[in-house]
Amino acid sequence: MNRAEALSADIDAGLRAHMLKVYNYMASGLALTGIVAYAVAQMAVESWSPLALTDLGMTLYASPLKWVVMLAPLAFVFGLSMGINRMSYATAQMVFWAYAAVMGLSLSSILLVFTGESVARVFFITAGMFAATSLYGYTTKRDLSRLGSFMFMGLIGIIIASVVNIFVGSTALQFAISVIGVIVFTGLTAWDTQRIKELYVELDGSEIAGKKALMGALSLYLNFINMFVMLLQLFGTQRE
Repeated sequence: MNRAEALSADIDAGLRAHMLKVYNYMASGLALTGIVAYAVAQMAVESWSPLALTDLGMTLYASPLKWVVMLAPLAFVFGLSMGINRMSYATAQMVFWAYAAVMGLSLSSILLVFTGESVARVFFITAGMFAATSLYGYTTKRDLSRLGSFMFMGLIGIIIASVVNIFVGSTALQFAISVIGVIVFTGLTAWDTQRIKELYVELDGSEIAGKKALMGALSLYLNFINMFVMLLQLFGTQRE
């Protein structure tokens, strides 16, 4: 094996290790989110009935605090994205775990609205779609940057439409948002995976490489969560 081949093999091995770290962070974040969501939902209601909210349930879901619970994850995302360069790797990890836990608190209401069976079913559908799309983004030789730009514009449109629908309350608009959202976050998953791969640099120090893995995991985590929520809106079964 010549020097060039040896260097290529080293880079491939390093890239695989990097991507494995990204997926491990993402999976751990999803697991923490799920555990917190389940625990909070269990504490907030009695007999899984929205009509039997405990004091905790009333505080979280039927008071102005619900807006704090809903918007807190956004604050963590912006804080981590904008402050990652000034944070130590250890601090960035703590913020990521805190974000995953707060997201679980925010998503706990899903377990009150939809049946456990449909939540589990949609989760596995999402996992299958995500795995296939991310694998495509990792293996394809096609440049997905134009696709990513187009999907990002779609994301902006979804955000604007979602804000409008808070005041309009249109079922048809919500259906359209969910359908387009699934397409957008599927495309973003492929693009983000390719981008994470391309940003990997073997010569980075462990601190920078760790932060890259963390931010890559955050991007994929957000895509997974949003894809899951959109699919749940389309295929979830609501409790009676």
